[in-house]
Amino acid sequence: MQLLTSIKKTVSLPRTVNNKDLHKQFQCVATDMLGAKTIIEPRPRMGSEAFSLFAEGIPGYYFLLGMQNETRRRLKSVHFPYFMLNEDVLPYGAALHASLATRYLLEYQPKPISPKENFHDEL
Repeated sequence: MQLLTSIKKTVSLPRTVNNKDLHKQFQCVATDMLGAKTIIEPRPRMGSEAFSLFAEGIPGYYFLLGMQNETRRRLKSVHFPYFMLNEDVLPYGAALHASLATRYLLEYQPKPISPKENFHDEL
């Protein structure tokens, strides 16, 4: 009897590590909008996320938006067939994303050149 096997090499995803400057920005924006008590620093965890491939090339920030309402029953896991989304948090998530983008553009956008600086653009 002969045992035949093959080895298949798979590519693993890199770790998801948030950009430090974007983390500071997130802390400021989220604290201003939602209050410091609502910001929870999660412990590192195992998992895979394709976001890490993008974050290797450009600065990125990955965060989760909590949606548990303590006045309602405990929510099921997102992988559970009866998962129910708490839609009450969607406006907060949308506002947080918009505020993060706005703050980023205001802080990191290149300053416009004024006509007094004798700017000449060649075609």
